Amino acid sequence: MALSNFLPLVCAAALCSLAALARVHVGLDRVLTRAAIGLFGGYVAEFKGEHPDRQSALRAAHFATTYREYGAMTMLYATLFAIAGAIVGIYVIWGLLLVLAVDPAAMREALPGALAFLANLGGVPSLSATELFGLFALSCLTIGTLAGFGAYWLRWWYPSYVADGRARRIETSLPSTVAFMYALSRSGMEFPKIVRILARHEDTYGEAAAEFSVAVRNMDTFGMDVITALQTTGRRSPSPKFADFVENLVSVLQSGNSLSTFLETQYRDFQEESESQQESTIELLGTLAEAYVTVLVAGPLFLITILVVIGISVGNTFDPLRALIYLILPLGNLAFIVYLSMVTDTITPGGVAEPDSDEDDAAVPSPVAVAREQPRPDGGRNAARPTDRGRDREQRNVERVRYYRRLQRLRERVGSPLSTLRERPRLSLVLTVPIALAAVLWRLPVAFADGGFDVTVIDDAVAIGALFVVAVFALCYELHRRRIEAIEGAIPDLLERLASVNDAGMAPVSAIDQVRGSDLGPLGAELDRIWADVQWGADLQTALERFGRRVRTRATSRVVTLVTEAMNASGNLATVLTIAARQAAADRRLKRERKQAMVEYLVVVYIAFFVFLFIITVLAAYLLPNLPTEGIEAAGGGGGTIDGLGGLSQTAATQYNTLFYHATLVQGLLSGLIAGQLSTGDVRAGAKHAAAMLALSVLLFAVVV
Repeated sequence: MALSNFLPLVCAAALCSLAALARVHVGLDRVLTRAAIGLFGGYVAEFKGEHPDRQSALRAAHFATTYREYGAMTMLYATLFAIAGAIVGIYVIWGLLLVLAVDPAAMREALPGALAFLANLGGVPSLSATELFGLFALSCLTIGTLAGFGAYWLRWWYPSYVADGRARRIETSLPSTVAFMYALSRSGMEFPKIVRILARHEDTYGEAAAEFSVAVRNMDTFGMDVITALQTTGRRSPSPKFADFVENLVSVLQSGNSLSTFLETQYRDFQEESESQQESTIELLGTLAEAYVTVLVAGPLFLITILVVIGISVGNTFDPLRALIYLILPLGNLAFIVYLSMVTDTITPGGVAEPDSDEDDAAVPSPVAVAREQPRPDGGRNAARPTDRGRDREQRNVERVRYYRRLQRLRERVGSPLSTLRERPRLSLVLTVPIALAAVLWRLPVAFADGGFDVTVIDDAVAIGALFVVAVFALCYELHRRRIEAIEGAIPDLLERLASVNDAGMAPVSAIDQVRGSDLGPLGAELDRIWADVQWGADLQTALERFGRRVRTRATSRVVTLVTEAMNASGNLATVLTIAARQAAADRRLKRERKQAMVEYLVVVYIAFFVFLFIITVLAAYLLPNLPTEGIEAAGGGGGTIDGLGGLSQTAATQYNTLFYHATLVQGLLSGLIAGQLSTGDVRAGAKHAAAMLALSVLLFAVVV
């Protein structure tokens, strides 16, 4: 068959690839957008008023595009996919005719016995030119229409999907956001400034802060007052709960009632609602755990057992077993992990995070720049302005300091690798993965020694390599997580002590010095670093921001943001610190209750895996070795054999054992990850469970089987 016959199919693939490439290539996206607006912009604008829900979905999803542009691009993509679908339809009907033109007798010989009935579809008589044209046209129209309509529907469904996800994240972060607003209002800060500060800390307070940033943009760009900006934001928000809160907030601002009292009431209501929401989410997780055990542990075990029995009694069932073990089982577990991450994200926003960059001290502006740009404490400004020559010298000095800090961090990491791995557990993969791959590659030539590929030569190396990688990561991550949890657990005590000392009249800097000598566990070392920064000339706000960048959890970021912003508003921080302490304690209590409730389902996953491992071990160690290698003779000495019990060869038994071994490895790795995700909401916490299950599988097959 000539390659030119596939040229239209290549064109169809190129049309579909335009949509994917436009997302990563700005120039191509600009060209397609201009073409779409030129072709379909007028049509979309003409019928704009008939689809207000689509406009609302685009605003709620915060898509940086207009309705006219998005609608025109949707029409263009639908046209491209319709053309590509029509081309694919030609090849579909062409291939179908080629298959059906095969002689029924030849099809019956090639097909397995169970599929022999499909041979009756063969032997299609030759069609006339008119019939062929009609058939091809029908296929083009059908598949092309389906492809175009599917692309059109998906493009308009996607904004609603994104908006629904934003609504869930807004409602999750709303309690902490309201607590932040309440604490700043008690510090004496005016409300517009509170909104602006909240909008600047979107990384800390999530989607709720992003909603307030829209109100700030409306005030700064379009000149709206704060009431109108909040009303507009509430109407366009995808979260009904946020819209109700904004509506009540506007009513309080217009009536002149106490803002602090209103925010305190809302904070308590949202906290109670968070507790009830967590209970419902835990119940959902329990249902999901039971469904996982039934569908992805007991179900595959049942199918494996049935296929083995069928293979012993009837014939070869290796292909269905391979499809189940290497395809269905991993994909099913991975899909469950993805869905579980969406569920647990509503109760564990943020979680334990690792530093993603090296921006620590280098992110702090230089003292020269601070002295030049900021006013003096007495209210004046620095009169001395450096010359161009002096400014160039200062800039060179700043660059030297930055390079020195980078080299210093590199030297510290290399000089203390254990501390580096504890702070950044994922760096362990940089060391362990190459070692594991080298061990597998070292065994790989032996697997190809006999002209074929013997998977049993390298499966032990793969299993031990995976165990090595997962175990080292689990050790580093557990040390990191326990340190972070110890710091977060001590934060409420720290805030309460700071509040009591500050309430007694001590300044914030002196309060830090007074409290750092108390027993706060790992947080004491961080307080010493904060005090060292202050002693070396940094202000308390900068020292606290460095502390937040070192720990990098959502809880510490919220505390640092609240304290630093409250310090700018007033020196009396006792009330703000008390509110922050109560919020941190409430978050810790919810996390502890969730962990206690999920231990039950963690045990269920372990028991399910033990049952899976026990059944597989019985099949591999006791059933297969005791089967006869030849057919079972019929009773009565007739010399015949019983149909369906032809025995099991040694080669088949070895293949079954290999498949059983791989099934336990796959199930152990993925079940461990799911167990950790169920118990903590973070799939990385499942590394220790995955390591334990992998080790048990390897040990059991090495000793028993």
